[in-house]
Amino acid sequence: MSQPSTTVETAKKLGLLAEEYEQIKQILGRTPNFTELCAYSGMWSEHCSYKNSILWLKTLPKDGPHMLAKAGEENAGLVDIGDGLACCFKIESHNHPSAIEPYQGAATGVGGINRDIFTMGARPIAQLNSLRFGNIDTDRTKWIMQGVVKGIGSYGNSFGVPTVGGEVFFDDSFEQNPLVNAMSAGIVKIGQTISATSYGVGNPVYIVGSATGKDGIGGAAFASGDLTEDSKKDLPAVQVGDPFQEKLLLEATLEVVASRAVIGMQDMGAAGIICSTAEMSAKGEHGMRIDLDKVPTRQADMLPYELLLSESQERMLVVVKKGQEKVIEDIFEKWDLPCANIGEVIEGGQLEFYFHGEKVADLPAESLVLGGGAPQYERDYSEPAYYAESKKFNPDTIPQPTNYKDVATYLISHPNIASKNWVYNQYDSMVGTVNMNTNNPCDAAIVNIKENNKAIALTVDCNSRYVQADPEIGTEIAVSEAARNIICSGGKPSAITNCLNFGNPYNHEAYWQFVGAIKGMSKACRHFQTPVTGGNVSFYNQSKIGDKVIPVFPTPSIGMLGLLDKKEWQTGIGFKSPNHVIYLIGTHGTGDINASEYLYSFKNIKNTPAPYFNIDEESAMHNLIKDLIRNKSIESAHDISDGGLITTLLESAFVNNLGFEIEKSIDERKDAFLFGEAQGRVVISLNADQQPIFESLIVKHTVPVLYLGKVTKGQIEVDGEHWGDVSEFKQKYTDSIAARLY
Repeated sequence: MSQPSTTVETAKKLGLLAEEYEQIKQILGRTPNFTELCAYSGMWSEHCSYKNSILWLKTLPKDGPHMLAKAGEENAGLVDIGDGLACCFKIESHNHPSAIEPYQGAATGVGGINRDIFTMGARPIAQLNSLRFGNIDTDRTKWIMQGVVKGIGSYGNSFGVPTVGGEVFFDDSFEQNPLVNAMSAGIVKIGQTISATSYGVGNPVYIVGSATGKDGIGGAAFASGDLTEDSKKDLPAVQVGDPFQEKLLLEATLEVVASRAVIGMQDMGAAGIICSTAEMSAKGEHGMRIDLDKVPTRQADMLPYELLLSESQERMLVVVKKGQEKVIEDIFEKWDLPCANIGEVIEGGQLEFYFHGEKVADLPAESLVLGGGAPQYERDYSEPAYYAESKKFNPDTIPQPTNYKDVATYLISHPNIASKNWVYNQYDSMVGTVNMNTNNPCDAAIVNIKENNKAIALTVDCNSRYVQADPEIGTEIAVSEAARNIICSGGKPSAITNCLNFGNPYNHEAYWQFVGAIKGMSKACRHFQTPVTGGNVSFYNQSKIGDKVIPVFPTPSIGMLGLLDKKEWQTGIGFKSPNHVIYLIGTHGTGDINASEYLYSFKNIKNTPAPYFNIDEESAMHNLIKDLIRNKSIESAHDISDGGLITTLLESAFVNNLGFEIEKSIDERKDAFLFGEAQGRVVISLNADQQPIFESLIVKHTVPVLYLGKVTKGQIEVDGEHWGDVSEFKQKYTDSIAARLY
């Protein structure tokens, strides 16, 4: 078939740079045809190639004692959790699609991340998500939020994997460009995983799962550019998902893995067939001959480039051992799923694509992929003016509140702090009966491992406001808070996955934020011995409205995995009984209010440094909390984060409808004591019988411990001032978000 001639202008329209077009011509030794140029445009897009981030990503720590698959080696990270089992986990973004079509954008994000898990042979057992929206009071944010939450719930609930945790954050910077980061974790027996590779000349290549349509074409390129007022025209780049089809694909895939009849398998995500064929071939150092006209389609007259780049959901590429074709075909027939032999593995490294017998593309696989011939760039960066200006902030210029109860009421009702029950109630958190948090809420999600007495702890954390204030320290805090949440829940941190959401990499200030975040992540992960297993980079998260470019707050979402060696170590956040005593463990007396929700929202002071943080003090506090839990000397543990001490106390009180009375016994400004967000602090409670063990343990550690007060039957008293019953605060905490959405 004749194809239109290509020029540098054609390449630019497809998202390639002029120098990249010249590089492609040099690789091929000729001018690429249109189909070939489309293949490079997908594979060399930011979304697939990480061309503007890979050099910095390589600096992240990837080695650890439990690592079974390092970052970049497989579709997802794989960590040894003992007893012959491994946890496979990953987080990825679906931001731009969710800005254009919130329901399908979020739903297909959930579907895609789960496929990354079961493609490796692991059964998904838990999902989490990290969401960022604009001003909750605007119609656009309400539309996006309602669509995203419905999409996550509809797909996850139908697919049958519980959503066990997550976070939701609001700021005006996300008004046009929300962030939708989906995380999934699965369990697999060590030695029973499948690699995303291809080898063995003559081995057949199958496409399995849903038929291919025109949805999602150009999705990788769409995710690798700015959102503009014309982005709604890119609606076809948003994929359409079918969770019931994915459930069938899950069961069929795991049966195929058990059959040992396959060489390799990969999910068809970004860039579709061209991505799967290229990455599997490059990894296995072989080529493929593919007949595109044999791909099952659900739309007539699809062109070769459309078949290559379609991102239709619920599809996999499978390389089968020659002679085992019937085994695979019978399994997919049993599950009533399309299964088509579309080609074979060939000698060498070329990808040869045919359409009705005519060769339409001939490409070296290695030249297309990350780690191969895909370009890698060093981008310039510079410190933004706001950063230097923030250092001038003097908290002494901020007057103290006249009514501290009013501030507490404001904070507990703020969308960033108030209960996200309106969101989570739309998710099935109980399917599979692995969620151990239902009757004992913890700082991290605790997921039961049914095969033994262990459990895994999962959390996703990032305070975007802290990272905006100081990318390096803010990202250190994100890793530290994730570790703190796992420690407080009774676990030990093991490894992380990340989703790095930033603005345009050609913007020097946005790239400065990215570089700072990588440096902070590297430092914290090395400190806590939590290697990076992989993840996702999402640039171009900004909105162009007219001539004005609005970047999002930089958001390096940290998904962390931890392990509880004994289920009995699970520790919840809730106060258990009146007259239990309350302590603050960790740094105190800093007088710090920097970047707090109190300062940012209540006082409307937007540009300050990040909150107080000392990584050595943080880890010393972790060691003490771990010791206290292992020795059963405390009843609850809850970290201090958004909203400060008062929010932590109230959330601990809400669980069992109890109250508290506390006194400020240290010399620091009262708003900092109650509302400051200095890091490295945890509130714990214990009963009288535990006091001797508690006291014997704290003297072995050099961690500050401050007596706060005691648990009450329901009344709240702060510094001798009666604030009323806990139910008043709980109602505002519980109802706030729903009240603002309707």
